[in-house]
Amino acid sequence: MDAPVTPFDFDRCLKACAQGDRHALQALYDHEGARLLGVARRIVRDDASAEDIVHDAFIRIWIRAASFDPARGSARGWIYSITRHLALNAIRDTRRETLLDEADIDTSSALHERFDDSALWSGSAKIYRCLEQLQPAPQRCILHAYVDGCSHAEIAGLLGAPLGTVKAWIKRSLKALRECLE
Repeated sequence: MDAPVTPFDFDRCLKACAQGDRHALQALYDHEGARLLGVARRIVRDDASAEDIVHDAFIRIWIRAASFDPARGSARGWIYSITRHLALNAIRDTRRETLLDEADIDTSSALHERFDDSALWSGSAKIYRCLEQLQPAPQRCILHAYVDGCSHAEIAGLLGAPLGTVKAWIKRSLKALRECLE
């Protein structure tokens, strides 16, 4: 009869990492590395990027192991959340690389440049007209949020506007777009 398999002790492994035990980090990588790679791949849909993300995740796990608080969740969940957040940030960073410098161009031409793909706009002229009816700053907020995938805080930084103002612009703009599209 086979001996019972002892479950992997993530808590003990993180505590050992926090104390500088590199063997614990290796054990963690050996046990979860492939599954974490799968999570990253599903999010970023690119093998090379997923591998970079898992590498960065293990560096972050090593550096922040002492900050893990078992009262706030499981050790395994903490490890997966680090990987997931890094993957989501990678997607946002990729989108940011394609942003236009809107300070130097007219808002209307920015709309046309961002949405030049006619297939995207076939049958969608109404949303385009509704977007053009928004004031420039709220329009940029909507584009940054829903096209570029930026958070409210990121938009506030991009526009140099207070966070509360950005949130209000987005809320009012979404309402205006809903009414325009009805």
